[in-house]
Amino acid sequence: MVIPRLRHALGRRRLLAFALTGVLSLLPATPAATSPLTSGPAPATPSPAATGTPLRDGTALYPRLVRLAHNGAANGRVLASAVTFDGNNGIGAIHESTDSGATFREVGRVADPDSAAGQGLCCATLFELPRQVGVLRAGTLLWASSAGQDEPDRRMALRIWRSDDIGRTWSYLSSCAVAGGTGGLWEPEFSVAADGALVCHYSDETDPAHSQKLVAARSYDGVNWQGHHDTVASTWAPDRPGMPVVRRLPNGTYFMSYEICNPGGQYQCVVHYRTSADGWNWGNPADLGIRPETADGRYFRAAPTIAWAPTPGGGGDGRILLIGQRLLNRDGTLAAGSGRTILTNSRNGSGAWSTMTAPVTVPNPEINYCQNYSSPLLPSADGRRVLHMATDFEGSVCRTYYATGALP
Repeated sequence: MVIPRLRHALGRRRLLAFALTGVLSLLPATPAATSPLTSGPAPATPSPAATGTPLRDGTALYPRLVRLAHNGAANGRVLASAVTFDGNNGIGAIHESTDSGATFREVGRVADPDSAAGQGLCCATLFELPRQVGVLRAGTLLWASSAGQDEPDRRMALRIWRSDDIGRTWSYLSSCAVAGGTGGLWEPEFSVAADGALVCHYSDETDPAHSQKLVAARSYDGVNWQGHHDTVASTWAPDRPGMPVVRRLPNGTYFMSYEICNPGGQYQCVVHYRTSADGWNWGNPADLGIRPETADGRYFRAAPTIAWAPTPGGGGDGRILLIGQRLLNRDGTLAAGSGRTILTNSRNGSGAWSTMTAPVTVPNPEINYCQNYSSPLLPSADGRRVLHMATDFEGSVCRTYYATGALP
C-alpha cells in the first residue's frame, strides 16, 4: 500500500536532516502499512498524547478552524477541517460545532480525484469569504490543498474547492498555482486584499534560484489567477521561507507569519513576521522580516499560525496570538513551556511578546510532521476565550485534539 506522505516529511527533511542532528531524526524507509497513515517517525518511546478532546477517530492532520460570520442563521457555528485518508485516497474532512467548540461532528468531505489512489494530499486550509469575489458570494467556503506530491514525475497543484452550503458539499473551483516541473507547491492560505482581490499565499519549491520561497497570487473571480510574485525570497539560496498565514488587523495592516528553515544554526526554522499596508505589496522579498520574541528572548521554532482576538469590551488594537511547534530560549535551548505556550502581542506585533498557557498541551513536541504542527487558534467573538487545535501521536497515529481556554 502506498502511504500518503505529509510535506514536512519530504522537502524539509531531505534538505535539512543533516543540519538538525540531535533535534530532527532522520526518516526511516517507509514500511508496509495496514492503515493509511502518513510517513515519518513517531517518537521511539511514545510520549503521552496531547491533552484535550480528539476531533475524530484515527488520522487527522493539519487542522484549520473557521467561525462562520457571513452565513446568516448559521453565523457563530465553528467549522474545522482536517486531512485524513480513506485507503489511499486523501480526504479533507469537514467538521461542525454548534456549541462554540465544545463538540464536533463530521458534516462534509472533500474528495479530490487528484489526491486519490496514493497521489498525495497535504496541508489543506479552510476559509470563509468575508466579501463577494466575482460571482462567489460572501460566506462561500473555500478549501485548498497541495495535491499530487506522491506521483511519479509529479506536477503538483494548489487546488481550490468551494462550498455554498456551509461545508456539506464541495465542487472544484480552480488552482491558484500549478507546477511546471517536479518542484513542490505547499501550504496554501487565503486572505482578501484591500482592493477586494482574493489572495492565495503559498510556499514554492519550483524556482531553481531558491530552495523555497513564499509567493502570492490574486484573483478577482476566484477562477483566474494572476500576478504571481515573491513575498519572501532570501538572497541565500538554501533558505526556505515557508508556511505563510495572513490576518488583517483592525488598523488595516496585514500581518503575515512564516518560518525560515535553512541548513543549520540556532535559528533553524525560526518563526518570523512581516506586514503589508494592502495585503498584496509586501516590500522587498529579500527582507526576511522580524523574529517575534518575549522580553527574555524566547521564540518559536517551526510551523507557526496566527489569529487576532478583540480586546474584551472593545477598543484598542486587540491582540495577535501566535503559536509554533517548539518554544526555545534565547540561547536556542528548549524552553520549559514548549508545547503548551501561545505568544500574544497587543501592539500590532511591535515590541516584546507575552506568554499564555495554550488550551491544548502537546508534551515535548519534536520537529516532525505531527506533534504541535501548524496548530490553529480561534478566539471567541468577545476576545475572552480561544479555541485551540493541536496534533500529536497516539502510538503511530497522528490525531487532532481540541480545547478552549481563557485569554488573559
